[in-house]
Amino acid sequence: PLAEEYEPLLDKYPCIKRWDEAPELPGSVEFIKSCRKHGVVASIGHTRATYADVVAGHNAGMMHATHFYNAMPVVYKEHEFKVPGTVESVYALPDMTVEVIADGIHVPPVMLHVVYQIKGVEKTALITDSLACAASEEGVAFDPRVILEDGVCKLADHSALAGSIATMDRLIRTCVQMANIPMEDACRMASETPAKIMGVFDRKGSLEDGKDADIMMFDKDLKLTYVMQMGNEVTNEL
Repeated sequence: PLAEEYEPLLDKYPCIKRWDEAPELPGSVEFIKSCRKHGVVASIGHTRATYADVVAGHNAGMMHATHFYNAMPVVYKEHEFKVPGTVESVYALPDMTVEVIADGIHVPPVMLHVVYQIKGVEKTALITDSLACAASEEGVAFDPRVILEDGVCKLADHSALAGSIATMDRLIRTCVQMANIPMEDACRMASETPAKIMGVFDRKGSLEDGKDADIMMFDKDLKLTYVMQMGNEVTNEL
């Protein structure tokens, strides 16, 4: 991160609400402090950060982890010694919040439950991280090198995942039916917690008078039956 590149953007565009960054990069502490000064949520992501890097970023104001477990290392060996990865480093800082792609594929259900147990409802947000093809009726990926298979985007050579096609109702089902997370906690992690992380809980994230009426309803099998967005009923067939 170079100040001459990010400072003009932060000064000119108040629509920037969050910026993900790898804190092991030179200049990260200054960048994180600048984000915080402008009211932008600084989040760790796509990183190989060590424990020292994570602590330095956290102390500068980086309080959130982007798609936790994905694009960041877990504990590994360095010669004969074990070294905490980015994941364990974030776990070690109890006030850091995390988000997880809870489609059951990017993070296996048992690991979703581990995140829930360690970080808890108020520090864990559910995200889809979905690509545009999640809304494609044709089931066509965004790039010929990418395929849609097993409910996720993959590189055609099966060497890596390439993105999510999950919708939020699928995340709720995954958490409740596969990860053994109570329904009320899964719903809070999909609404209240992300709203608080992004600083919009005054208008979103809970059913209260004066807030945006964003409502999802499910049947007993957790299939989506009703959606209201900003007070408007969504009439598309579910």
